[in-house]
Amino acid sequence: MPPYILLLFLRICLVPAEDIIQESGIKKARVGENVTLQCSCQDDAITFFFWYQQTLGGKPQMISNRMMHKQDAEITSDFMKRFEVHGTGRDNNLTITNLQLSDSATYFCGVLLFSAVEFGDGVFLHVQASLTPLQASSSESVHPGDSVTLNCTVHTGTCDGENLTGIHWFKHSKDPQIGVIYTHGGRNDQCERKPDTQTHTCVYNLPIKSVDRTHEGTYYCAVASCGRVLFGNGTRLHIQSTFVLLTLSCISGPWEEFMKCKNYTEDINHFSSGSKYRPI
Repeated sequence: MPPYILLLFLRICLVPAEDIIQESGIKKARVGENVTLQCSCQDDAITFFFWYQQTLGGKPQMISNRMMHKQDAEITSDFMKRFEVHGTGRDNNLTITNLQLSDSATYFCGVLLFSAVEFGDGVFLHVQASLTPLQASSSESVHPGDSVTLNCTVHTGTCDGENLTGIHWFKHSKDPQIGVIYTHGGRNDQCERKPDTQTHTCVYNLPIKSVDRTHEGTYYCAVASCGRVLFGNGTRLHIQSTFVLLTLSCISGPWEEFMKCKNYTEDINHFSSGSKYRPI
């Protein structure tokens, strides 16, 4: 084969790695999240796009292949459940939904031109265990004397029930004596493992009986696990006033009761003018 023919053949059949634009380095995400890995190629002569996954110490496994001028990609059976490829022309992006710890690997975008295959630099996807306390509601309103239960839900990855060292409840209010009000240490029996996943869901409750104004404030749950402490968003506990109900009952009563209530309401008004009372 003449030298100039060989050079022309190599120019057509080999795609320079710099023509493949792919994320590189380390990309971090958490269990349960969705992530998209982007890839594109500037060479118009390519015919196929590929995605490969290579776990640490493992062999590369094909995830997908797609023809250049088609949008739909063919996903291999091992990756069909949570892997999607969005392709338009020169772009070939890989989306992984509901991330699992087993998705931690290096992902390579590759292209084919006739019999030559070239890959991008690859990006290592580091899937971190998710440990996020979630409180059921941002606020709760109760009347004095009522009972209420505050909830805290924790979704965990590898840091499962055996690694949880304790659930803590903190109260934040205008009371200067603020700190831990309740601690539940050790393992708990309120955790359930989700089918086909590596996550646990743990639910913790904080019951409060016969509430009064001293219970008013914002309650935070905190989870200690795997060397970290994470706080929930907090639940604000409002104590509703019963003054309106008392006034209505006074108006509907006889004259003697009305006078008693009149004196009582005057006492309330006098008390509310002090520095220890602030209406909600």
